Formats: sequence, C-alpha cells, structure tokens
Amino acid sequence: MTTITVEVKKADPELKKLLSQVRAGKEVIFKQGDKLVARLVPAGKRIAGLHAGKVKMSKDFDAPLPDEFWAGE
Repeated sequence: MTTITVEVKKADPELKKLLSQVRAGKEVIFKQGDKLVARLVPAGKRIAGLHAGKVKMSKDFDAPLPDEFWAGE
C-alpha cells in the first residue's frame, strides 16, 4: 500500500473541520454508499481487532531458513 502525505493547508476545507474532530478524540469514517472506505483516527492510535482474521501464518513460520537463503543464492 502506498502512503500519500498532504499538507493540511492544501487539503479541502471540510477536511480541516474533520481533523479538528479527530484531534478532539473522535473517529471519522468515510463511506461510499454502504461500503466503508477509510477511517481517520489520531496518529499513533491503534484500533484493536481492525484486521482480525485477515492475517494467515504458515505452519513453518518459525522453521530455520536454509543456508541458501542466508548466502543469497
């Protein structure tokens, strides 16, 4: 995923109002129709369970890697 950083003063005026709500501790949710598109939360705030069940780990996750991996072959 690519991250885009935009200076607030160059953003839409409505965004400035939404950012003040976020600074006040609120979460802003962006929707298109019935579909959730994005969440705007204070920087550094983590949302527990946001991606629950989306990550899969292979059974050999902690198995030693072969020497070829470390040698770059």
